[in-house]
Amino acid sequence: MQAELEAALATVLRIPVGLTVAGRTDAGVHATGQVAHADVPRAAWEDQRERLVRRLRGLLPADVAVPAVEEAPPGFDARFGALARHYAYRLTDSDAGPPPLRRADTAGWPRRLDAAAMEAAARLLTGRHDFAAFCRRREGATTIRTLLELAVTRDGDLVTVTTSADAFCHSMVRSLVGALIAVGEGRRAPEWPAGLLERRQRADEVVVAPPGGLTLLRVDYPPDADLAARALVTRALRT
Repeated sequence: MQAELEAALATVLRIPVGLTVAGRTDAGVHATGQVAHADVPRAAWEDQRERLVRRLRGLLPADVAVPAVEEAPPGFDARFGALARHYAYRLTDSDAGPPPLRRADTAGWPRRLDAAAMEAAARLLTGRHDFAAFCRRREGATTIRTLLELAVTRDGDLVTVTTSADAFCHSMVRSLVGALIAVGEGRRAPEWPAGLLERRQRADEVVVAPPGGLTLLRVDYPPDADLAARALVTRALRT
């Protein structure tokens, strides 16, 4: 998606464009609330600002849409200025599988899940922890995160896992969902996922949930006056 959007912007603005996004998503993961910024000359922006959204619509593939474009305040950084990212993972344990109109954003699961047990496990994972067991490690990157929310709800055959954090490391959300699924199937006790927080490397027994059920819903930012300070805090290595 990033490369396609950069190419479309370059075509419209007639200059090379590099995007910084709030959160990179794995292949197959969706985003309805992604945020990105680009530094461009004011003249190029002013010339296209009233028609940029419409022109991008004509250049982007059908599965990519830009609902709005606006001038960012001083100090804004889509990645480092963010306070929190919010995701939802949808899966269904219906015998019929996902509804045809939701098959793109809902994962089908072949076994019945105990959502209450999954919720009990989820509550034990919130807070500031080292989530190394649930992350694909990147050289020099920390795996310490503050998990603000992790909740599991059921509505009929639909089980939804909602989660929020200051940031997520690579594959963290899908790994958390995979661990909760193991609890929901009865293969693991509700205390098991939280017990993995003692580890300092990825837990191979945690299965990563399929990408299609995950959607980035929203990214939160502080007031404009606090953007630069927030970026400094986010760039500092968590310990």
